[in-house]
Formats: sequence, structure tokens, C-alpha cells
Amino acid sequence: MHMACYFRRSIASKLSRALGRSEDAFISALCAIPVSKKQQSPDFRLSVNTLLRNGILPANGDLQAQTEALARQLKQDSVVEEIFAGRGVIHFRVSRTLLVQKVLEQLCQERHKFGVKSELFDGLKKGTTVVEFSSPNIAKKFHAGHLRSTIIGNFIANLKESLGNNVLRVNYLGDWGMQFGLLGAGFQRFGCQEKLKKNPLQHLFDVYVQVNKEAENNEVIGQAAREFFRQLEQQEQQALLLWKQFREITVEEYQQVYKRLGVHFDIYSGESFHQQQAQEVVQRLQRLGLLKTTEKGTSVVDLSSAGDMSSYSTVLRSDGTSLYITRDLAAAIDRKERYNFDEMIYVTDKSQGIHFQQLFQILLAMGHSWAERCQHVPFGLVQGMKTRLGEVVFLEDILDEARARMLRNMSQSKTTKEMVYPEDTAEKVGISALIVQDFKGPLGSDYKFDWDRILQAQGDTGVFLQYTHARLCSLIHQHGDGEEGAFDPSLLIDQRSISILQHLLRYDEVLYQSAQDLQPKHLVNFLMTLSHLVASAHRELPVKGSPQAVAQARLRLFSGVCTVLANGMKILGITPVEKM
Repeated sequence: MHMACYFRRSIASKLSRALGRSEDAFISALCAIPVSKKQQSPDFRLSVNTLLRNGILPANGDLQAQTEALARQLKQDSVVEEIFAGRGVIHFRVSRTLLVQKVLEQLCQERHKFGVKSELFDGLKKGTTVVEFSSPNIAKKFHAGHLRSTIIGNFIANLKESLGNNVLRVNYLGDWGMQFGLLGAGFQRFGCQEKLKKNPLQHLFDVYVQVNKEAENNEVIGQAAREFFRQLEQQEQQALLLWKQFREITVEEYQQVYKRLGVHFDIYSGESFHQQQAQEVVQRLQRLGLLKTTEKGTSVVDLSSAGDMSSYSTVLRSDGTSLYITRDLAAAIDRKERYNFDEMIYVTDKSQGIHFQQLFQILLAMGHSWAERCQHVPFGLVQGMKTRLGEVVFLEDILDEARARMLRNMSQSKTTKEMVYPEDTAEKVGISALIVQDFKGPLGSDYKFDWDRILQAQGDTGVFLQYTHARLCSLIHQHGDGEEGAFDPSLLIDQRSISILQHLLRYDEVLYQSAQDLQPKHLVNFLMTLSHLVASAHRELPVKGSPQAVAQARLRLFSGVCTVLANGMKILGITPVEKM
């Protein structure tokens, strides 16, 4: 049981006996209070209004009288040290020594499961979660624009996995469609196999730029592109061989970038896998009477409530070739049949919101009720993400720049420790900085990228987060983690220690909130506050030179914080460093 659960369960048990209701009925009404700058602040809040809303208390009773009655019940609990009862809410502080003892015991017992074994998660449906993320287009260098989808999807997959879900990470490559007709036609005109071997993605990028430029003033190019794509759809050998070559070299190069980011996939899929099934989807739409043909000869599904074609989705071009949404329909149906998922999450930029709305609508119209358990997680755009190399920004260039800047900052810092692989540390810290900058605000918001701001050693940055963790690792390396033998909880009832322990009480609530809305900002803000609290405690609660019992207790506290920082960072997709 999570340490906050000990206190929640104790309070809930007392109230359930008094009111004759189940303990679980009170759990959602109890929450840990954010750490205050005040010297004395309560640990928990009990919302009487929530109890009224959930029918635990009679709605026709006097609110103040009910609040006072509950407060009297709580005063009799040995866990509770002090009560502050107001209208509709009760604040209370638990025993300080019990707080210290229970939190640190739990951290020691459940080092890698701390926070995720809370009863708060009992109501969350466990099962198989499919997360589709990253999904770049093949035959193109990994653009920085795909960074957000990659790190957000990775966070969601990590979070779901930590809470006990069976997670399937899917990279649904953009490897089909008319753009490959254009690239294929372009390569037949401007491509070179030698250049393709030396620098494959750069050469394909150059070819794509050149053929697009030519196509603006030359209709023959457009006709050749449509013909090449028709050959792909008809499975003609020569076109397929060229396309397969593009796909294989692209996946190989992408895997190198994913390795640097610490991201892996269980399934590499793509639109091409579902081209045949897409035609079957169209036939089924036809049988269900959902398909209509426009004057232009395209096949559409009418999504308007009045059936007046005021809103529709095109699923087939006039020449019979499939579209992105047709293949997405086929992919969703295939995944349900293969993996029998309980939920599926798509992570793409917010411009695709209408696409996914239509996708889910069509699936429901086809009788697939499980589409209600499909979700699109949209994100905003990053403005100003550039390197010194120019306007076109590739992700590898961004990662190289983050590593180079971080390495330079580390070399200039007086506190930098000597390490065997400084480039490796600089890379991990640089990526941490990118992730934290991205995750600090709501995912749906655009934000302005600023190299100097994200790599600052102070403030709410990934660099500060890593520095705090590394500093605690150094302390533990020098003095041990304090977990050998007993410790005296009464030695940690100073305000600095209590503030940290109060903050740790909220960890399961923060994870629960993140699981509800799939926003990483809750976890980032929690870890940042924890880092600032422990930075102050590190200065004011020295281990070196303190009596052995005091040092032992403080080490137990710092070791626990180090564990939570590391666990939280891993969920975010950050690799913790032990030296920097």
C-alpha cells in the first residue's frame, strides 16, 4: 500500500465505521494538500461537498453541522494530530513522526513501485493499450516536427505501463500515398543509386525537393507521379522494389535516432500494410449503405446528422486509389482483431483533430463500438526550433546541437565532476532539457523554443532536474543510503524534511491526474517542486559532520527523494544521470 494510502485508509476506515459506508466511498474525497510556503500547513483535505455529491451524506442536511460532526469523528483517530474545520471542507495534519516513518518505510519497501500501488488506481481499467506515436513519413529525414509526437507518445506509453497496463507501442509509418508516386517518379528521373548508398535520406530529400519544383510547371511530372502510385497500388514489381528500398533504409536510419532518444517500438507498421484491407473497408461501407458517390466520382461517407452531405469524409479517389483515412480505418480494425486492445491512443499534432473525429465517427457507424475507447491526443506546434545550420531542421541536428551546447556548459562549470564519457552525459542531459521544456505546459499549446532558456542550470529546467538527481547520487555514493539498520523518525520533524514528505504524499495523486488527462505537466511540476525542496534541504540539513543517528535519518530521506526523482524521470522518458 502506498504511504499516502496508509493515511487515507486510516481516515476512511474511521469514517466508514461511523457512517456505515464502505471505506472506498471516502477515498476520492481525501487528497493531499500542495506544500505551502507557510511554516505550518495541513497534510490532507477532506471535501464534505464531494461526499454530498456522491450521496455519502444526506443532501438535505446542514453543511456546517455535517462538517463539524465529521471533524469530531476524525479527532478521535490516533493518526490525526490537528484538525482545521471550515464550511464544507476539513483540513488535518497527521502525526509528524508517523508521517516520517510511513513515507520512508514505503519508499524503502517499494523502491521501484512507489506511488503506483495506490488504491487510487484501483478504479482505472487495466488491459491492453495501443499507443500510436512518432509515425514519420519514410524517405525523408526525421524532421524536428516529429519530436513532439515521439516524446509525448513515449511518456503516455511509459505511464500506462507503470500503472500495470500491457502497452503496445506502434510506429505507423507514412509509407504509402500519392507523395510516393511523386518520389518514385522523381527518383526515376533524378535519382542515383550511388548517392542513395552514401547518404540515403539526404539524397531522397534532395530528389523530393527537385521533383516538387519541377512538378509546379510540368504536368507530365504530375501524370508520372499518379502512374507510379497506381503501379504501387496494383503491386507492380519494379515500383514495389524501389519503394521497399526506400522503406528499409529509412527505418534503419530512424532506429538510430530513436536509440538516442531512448525510445523503442513493439511494432513498426505503416499505411502500406493496409492497402488491401482498405479496399475491403470500402466494400463493407458499400454493403452497409454508408458509401455515396459525388459528381466528381469520389466515394464519400456522409457524416452530417441530417444526411444532407454538409459534412462528409472522402474515402476513395475517382481513380479508385485509397486515401489516408481509408488506410487508417483498415489499420484500426486490424489492430482490434490482432491485439484485442482495451484502448487505443493516437498522438499527432492538433491539425489532425478533424481527421480523427471523422475516423472514430465512421468506425462507430460501421458498428465498431470499441471506437469509443479510441482517443486522439493532440499537441501544438514548436516555434523557432532552429540550429545554426539553417531553416530546415532535422531532429539529428537538434540532438547534436543540444549535446554540443550542454558539453560546452559542463566544461565551463566549476561543479562538473570528472567522468569517463562526458559526451554521453551531455547527450542525456541535453535530451532531458528538450523534454522538460516541451512538457511544462499544456500539450495543446504552441510554444517558442529558446536554446538559452532550456539549458539553464537553474530554474524549472531539465538540467536542474538532472543536477539535483546527480547531486543526491553523489551524496549517497559517499555516505550510503541510510537504509541499513533502524532510524529515528523524530530526527526528521524539522520543517524542511516535513515539507519534502508532505510533497511526496501527493505523488500517487499526480500520477493519477496524469493518467486521467494524459498531460505530462503534472509530473514535471511535481518533480520540479521536489527538486527545489531538496536543494534547500541539502544546504540546511548536512549529512557530513552530523551525529551518526541524524546523518542516518537524513540519508534515508535523501535516498527516498532520489528514488522518486529517478522513477518520475523515467516515466517522462528521461534517462537519469548519476554524475554531471
